[in-house]
Amino acid sequence: MSGGAAYPWFVRKDLDGFFGLAIDNLIQLMIIVPLSGMVAGIPNEIIFGYVLPGAAISIISGNIFYSIQARRLAMRTGRNDVTALPYGINTVSLFAFIFFIMGPVYQETKDPVFAWKIGLVACLFSGIIETLGAFAGGWIRRVTPRAALLSTLAGIAITFISMDFTFQIFAKPAIALVPMAIILFYYISHVRLPVGLPGGLFAVMIGAAVAWGLRLSGVNGYFDPNWDKSLEVSLHLPVPVIGTVLGLVGNPHVWRYMAVIIPMGLFNVVGSLQNLESAEAAGDKYETAPSLLANGLGSILAAFLGSCFPTTIYIGHPGWKALGARTGYSILNGLFITVICLTGTMDAVLRFIPLEAGVGILLWIGVIIAAQAFQETPKHHALAVAIGIVPALASWGLLMVESGLRAAGTSLYNTVTSGSFQGIMPIQGAIALSQGFIFTSMILAAMSVYVIEREYWKASLWALTASLMSYFGVIHAYSLTQAGLAYSFRAGAATEFAICYAAVAIFLLILQLRDKKV
Repeated sequence: MSGGAAYPWFVRKDLDGFFGLAIDNLIQLMIIVPLSGMVAGIPNEIIFGYVLPGAAISIISGNIFYSIQARRLAMRTGRNDVTALPYGINTVSLFAFIFFIMGPVYQETKDPVFAWKIGLVACLFSGIIETLGAFAGGWIRRVTPRAALLSTLAGIAITFISMDFTFQIFAKPAIALVPMAIILFYYISHVRLPVGLPGGLFAVMIGAAVAWGLRLSGVNGYFDPNWDKSLEVSLHLPVPVIGTVLGLVGNPHVWRYMAVIIPMGLFNVVGSLQNLESAEAAGDKYETAPSLLANGLGSILAAFLGSCFPTTIYIGHPGWKALGARTGYSILNGLFITVICLTGTMDAVLRFIPLEAGVGILLWIGVIIAAQAFQETPKHHALAVAIGIVPALASWGLLMVESGLRAAGTSLYNTVTSGSFQGIMPIQGAIALSQGFIFTSMILAAMSVYVIEREYWKASLWALTASLMSYFGVIHAYSLTQAGLAYSFRAGAATEFAICYAAVAIFLLILQLRDKKV
């Protein structure tokens, strides 16, 4: 960007970024609507009248902030390739709050409105934790090796992003495989498409055209939108519920579930730090404190406007950047999500465009993130990156096991307690490794980096951190219930792991002392 030249609000390839981020956000909304009702009994009047409007305002506020932040970085550095940080509802917190807070409260009280209100307070506390994390985030980034931050994202990208959407693509190849190929090969080769169309837009057009062609030809099973219901459009403006939220801060139900709220808040902070490091590795260095502060305030805003679900800086910045998206994709996403949430027209979008036509963009994002973890760290740290990926694989594998068991009409609780896994797989090991896997991944990768560099005393400190986290149940500890896996936060929660990590810390200190003598 030449001196004094204006940085454009939109570029053509922002459309590609918009399609990908909008699909990602649509998926979150598609999860919220049915799960909130099925698990916590929350009626549609609250979901469409409070939750979605509140979520929309928190999302567009963050999208606008991060777009302005990117513009300022571009102006300050004189560059025209700065990409805004992606932002939206935190998926992990979404599931945790529904299944482990609002669901149990509803089962106990049979009051869906009260369950929703407790969810609002949980979202508020999560936002407060994220806000406080803004003041410690810079220090955490300085003491954590890049391989430790990026390897966690790589594990999540390979599993929870890439694999899930790959399954969707290959489940309906007729409408999804060609769009996926267009997206992958377009961004790998940077080939010019007809009329200069962006790859994501062209892929979605092809997928939608094929889907409608199959439907009009009478072929079922690929794209079957429900037209039995008429399209309904009604305005739902956000309604402040500040008094309701603050009035329940001291409620015993809230404090009973701090064992879920606190780790979810910490996960959001750590995840955002990892995404900031990923953005810096891709060339866009954003300040830690304001980035995390906007993240935390977004969650607080969501709670005060009726949404139970914290927001976060999304994984995927390098992918959006590789697409050619800059700042406009973020604003377009915010506007799109706001319109469909305030008008209740989410269903209408999916009646015209099949979700599978655009998920190839998210597969590309996952591939880019995984590749970045190896490309943007020192070559000799590749082993540390590979080690850091393992806990995410365990967590995703466990999710596949749980999904299969639910499909078979049983549960993880029933099969584990009955001994059905005996001699088949060490399921307890998979569960232990999955609990707090974001922290475990960082710790194992950081230890590996410092061992590679022969800075054993630093590796020892990370092992000691793992010991303390194990002892208090942040990692490896769990409680298996009929409702599913729950964290177990208490002193002595995972003593066996704590002792083992402490022994590793001592061993590493001995190596450090030996090296000094040599």
